[in-house]
This record gives sequence, structure tokens and C-alpha cells, in this order.
Amino acid sequence: MDKDKSIDVLNKLIEINNDRIEGYETASKETDENDLKVLFAGFIKTSERCKQELVKQVLDLGGKPEEGTRVSGKFFRTWMDVKAALTNKDRKAILNSCEYGEDVAVKTYDKALSDSFGISSPAYQLIETQYILIKNDHTRVNSLVEHLQ
Repeated sequence: MDKDKSIDVLNKLIEINNDRIEGYETASKETDENDLKVLFAGFIKTSERCKQELVKQVLDLGGKPEEGTRVSGKFFRTWMDVKAALTNKDRKAILNSCEYGEDVAVKTYDKALSDSFGISSPAYQLIETQYILIKNDHTRVNSLVEHLQ
């Protein structure tokens, strides 16, 4: 097991969950639609739970958990697009931006699983379990987008 690699992979997932929390908090504040507020609150809870589990795993490995977001990446710009879309309260634009954000989250988990050689077994199992949760959220957003078309 490569402890540093495990910590690095886990910290990337902490970042993506921080991004999701920040993005959906913004989205929830800006929309008036109750069904979207409930949906976003659920996604925030998923990412908060994932983040807590990831932080514990990093600490168990003796690492320092990531605290920030991927501010310089495409994901942050996507969340800013969400905010702009929400200002106009356009449901389709909101959900399209959320769908893109969910695509990024799923790809991040996919990459963590595919690059998992050398990471600890508990870390891998945690990533697999969380991947299912993130993928389920992704599917929910996708179905809402498809329903609007």
C-alpha cells in the first residue's frame, strides 16, 4: 500500500465533495422552486457524509485532509454558471449546469477507482461505496434534464 497515494486520491475526492457542497448551497439559495431546494439539500447531505468519511480515512492514514475546493478548475466555473442561470430562475439551465457538475464528480470518482493501484483496501472500498451514491445523484439530475426535453 502506498500511503501517500491513498491520501492524495482521498484528498481529490474531498475537494470534489467540497465543490458539490458549495455549488448546491449556491443553487439552493438562488432558486424558488421547492422541489429543487429539496433535491439540492439531499445532494449536500450526500457530499457532507462522503466528505466526513474521506476526512476520517485521510486522518487514519496520518495525512492532512484537504479543506478547499478546486477553485482554479472547470468545476468552479461551472458552479458560477449555475449561479448565473439561477439568477434568471431558468429550470432547464439550472439542471443542465447541475448535470455538468455531476458529470465532473462522477468522472473524478471513476478516475480514483481506475487509478487505485496501491491505495489501501479500506480507502478503495470507501471510494466504491461513495461512487454509487454520487452516481445515483447523477442519475437523478439526468432524469430531470431528460424530462424537460
